[in-house]
Amino acid sequence: MPGSIRQRDDRGPNTFELRVFLGRDSKGHVKHKSALFRGTRTQAERALARLVTEVDRGPQTVIEQPSDWGSSTTVNDAITGWKENGWEDLSPSTTRRYASIWKNDIEDSIGKRTLASLSPYDVELFLRGLKAKGLSEASVRQTRAILHRACRLARKWSANTLPNPIADTELPDWKLHERPDEVRAPEADEVRLLLATAVRLDHRFAVFLRLIAATGMRRGEACALRWNDVDFERAIVRIDESVVTMKGGVVVKGPKSRASIRRLAIDTETLASLRTLREVATGLAAIGEVAVAEGHFVFAAEPPGISPPYPDAMSHTFANVRDAAGVASDVHLHSLRHFQATVLDPVISEAQKQARLGWSTVHMARHYTDSIDEEDRRAAEHVGRLLGDQEDDEPQAGQTPDADDDEVE
Repeated sequence: MPGSIRQRDDRGPNTFELRVFLGRDSKGHVKHKSALFRGTRTQAERALARLVTEVDRGPQTVIEQPSDWGSSTTVNDAITGWKENGWEDLSPSTTRRYASIWKNDIEDSIGKRTLASLSPYDVELFLRGLKAKGLSEASVRQTRAILHRACRLARKWSANTLPNPIADTELPDWKLHERPDEVRAPEADEVRLLLATAVRLDHRFAVFLRLIAATGMRRGEACALRWNDVDFERAIVRIDESVVTMKGGVVVKGPKSRASIRRLAIDTETLASLRTLREVATGLAAIGEVAVAEGHFVFAAEPPGISPPYPDAMSHTFANVRDAAGVASDVHLHSLRHFQATVLDPVISEAQKQARLGWSTVHMARHYTDSIDEEDRRAAEHVGRLLGDQEDDEPQAGQTPDADDDEVE
């Protein structure tokens, strides 16, 4: 039975790795039995001969397990194992981002190192190197998170014989001047200008933009909105799906968390714009002798709305509208969530604001009921006034709103 020997200077002086070929698994992967030996090369050759004899006397079965979690396991092996056993639990956008980080920042560097040869010192040097290359704090933090998860799983799958060299590491420190500028919440005047420009350029997108500005929902949530999610009688929209882009198209998936499932009050003007869009969609569908069904998507590019719009396409349209409006380039579609969070501060409580925006830090029973909290209704009408031409007195949280604020038209 063939064997091989190689010197491992990375494991210390006079250290050799002994390997004996065992066969191939069901996937055709070559399998070896490995062992480290410290001593002279002659002694290592004798040890290899003994290992070959030991394996030769044992059962000549081919290992069927797809992974051999031993001293030769590399970081890339650990990530590959996680990809084959666990990545399907992640969202398509998350796996796409993880794969990009692996390919660009891990695979050809620290990915080639064995877990057994890595120390926390080595890992921290690697992370500081990423910072020196210009990666942001968020990117380096996510890279470390990928390494930590993969190595933790490899340790578990090796019956705790492999170390997790990431566990005790620390991230580099970013000074204040090294950090990117915080996302700016646009002013109400800028949002109104964006809405007015969108109305001139693209009616469908204008309603899409109005809805996001009025509710702070994520772009993927707006893309996934169906007509049966809009309650025209009670001025409520239901959010329970999201559209994400993946290779080859888009997919409609469940919410990011329980908190993402929610019902939101909308103001009168936003409701009217949705009603008009429904009428337009119905008319266009009738021309093609098809019907708009309740389960069809509100912002579909083509009638009757069977397929949802692409989130990236909506972001691209927003950029065109922003440029046409002359609004600063640091305002993005996602900035409208920051706008919502900012303008609601004087109107509703922090807990209600978090619930309205679907943040996972707040779990509200009302997400799963038919009732709309008074504070949420007040939030909807407040933002509706900001997006229109009316002045708003900006009542403080806890104050009794005007009688008109309580009415649902």
